[in-house]
Amino acid sequence: MQASTLLVIFIAYFIVLLIISFFTGRKNSNQTFFTGDKKSPWLVVAFGMVGATLSGVTFISVPGEVGQSSFHYLQFVLGNFVGYLIIALLLLPYYYRQNVISIYTVLSEKMGQHGYLSSSGFFILSKLIGAAFRLYLAALVIYMAIAQPLGISFGITVLVCLLFIWLYTVKSGIKTVVWSDALQTVVLLAAVVATIISLSRQMNIKMSDLSGILTDNSYTQVFNFELHSPNNFFKQFISGIFITIALNGFDQDIIQKNLTCKNYRKAQNNMLVFSLLFVVTVFVFLVLGAMLYHFAESKNIAVPANTDQFFPLVALNYLEPVVIVLFTLGISAAAFSSADSATTAITTAFSIDFLKIDKKTHHKHTRKIVHLGVTLLLFAIIYLFHKLNNQSVVVAIFKAAGYTYGPILGVFMFSFFINRTPRQKFILPICLLSPIITYVITLLACKYLNNYEFGFELIIVNSLLTILFLTIFSKNERNVKKY
Repeated sequence: MQASTLLVIFIAYFIVLLIISFFTGRKNSNQTFFTGDKKSPWLVVAFGMVGATLSGVTFISVPGEVGQSSFHYLQFVLGNFVGYLIIALLLLPYYYRQNVISIYTVLSEKMGQHGYLSSSGFFILSKLIGAAFRLYLAALVIYMAIAQPLGISFGITVLVCLLFIWLYTVKSGIKTVVWSDALQTVVLLAAVVATIISLSRQMNIKMSDLSGILTDNSYTQVFNFELHSPNNFFKQFISGIFITIALNGFDQDIIQKNLTCKNYRKAQNNMLVFSLLFVVTVFVFLVLGAMLYHFAESKNIAVPANTDQFFPLVALNYLEPVVIVLFTLGISAAAFSSADSATTAITTAFSIDFLKIDKKTHHKHTRKIVHLGVTLLLFAIIYLFHKLNNQSVVVAIFKAAGYTYGPILGVFMFSFFINRTPRQKFILPICLLSPIITYVITLLACKYLNNYEFGFELIIVNSLLTILFLTIFSKNERNVKKY
């Protein structure tokens, strides 16, 4: 399919997003931007969160990873499911009782300004790098499929994508994101399902026979109980719980969507339905991965060494034009549904936590400047990734950003469960030191524990170190003066 045709479809897709922005952006206030006026239908929020959670990285990487680790990722997702239940039953009612906009404000009383702003700052840093990395991978696909054949540079490609995201989120923020994410989830799922159907047709496989083929496929093993494997069931399941709580329960991005519901019971309904949809959707992605490898074997297609390139390779070169269109839109939807909510959440956290802009004030101009600044920062980081021209370095930066969620989880857990008050001046150094020590532990474990490889359980070690150091450098609450 010609790049010019894909470009027209791509622009048409964004026009639809701008139309959504027009109808949701009639009321342009800080309260609308930050809370959606607490009028979001919970089912729409639940469905839209699927697309936002399944980023462009997931869209590309999960199917390709099937060749390396079968369906082991599903073990982690089952842990995610338990984590979402904990968020729904415990955290959401708490946030609603506190009537928060930025969730990090709940830390101010126990942890003081140091703990409160450190946690918010770590979130902003992590989310900036994470969103930039996800959009960077998607932008590469869009660049190769559309921009490069038309002579458009990578920088212009990224700038245009971010400009579109800024345009449809600048007025009403989270209110627009809730509805645009729902649309983007539809596009994402359509792309995956269409690819599976196309692969089945080319291999003359009836959909009724698909389950039997998958059962016999060596790529569909789910459980792994080998102790030293990073895909060990207990490592992945338990880590899935902790990572979900840290990256969702204590993450402004995800919780902000839930807080747009009218009350906590509707937010709970949203989270419970979303958690089921999420498990089913990831399973479909894994099925797609098994189908891709089965297709490659039947057609003698060489699988790239970098398996992230596998899905794009097959979709753009071996499938029907309609699938190429849906794939391009699907990767765009996965990336943009992650980026639009990230820019909104970062804007909210910085505005509320650092600039003290309340939803009742009329500082819309300041909020818009922050929103534009976040967008430009994302562009700068993505462009830096591109200039590095080293995929392993970019991945390393992304993983380093992931380390910063450990201190966020540790600070929240200390605040909730430890009956002591931390010494303010030590909180930020502890949050900086814990990830470094965690990284050293991974090196030592590999060297001295029979090549033991840490997987997702890194966040557990990281958060426990944060809690330990906060406890050491703290006072018993009954000995602390009340001011």
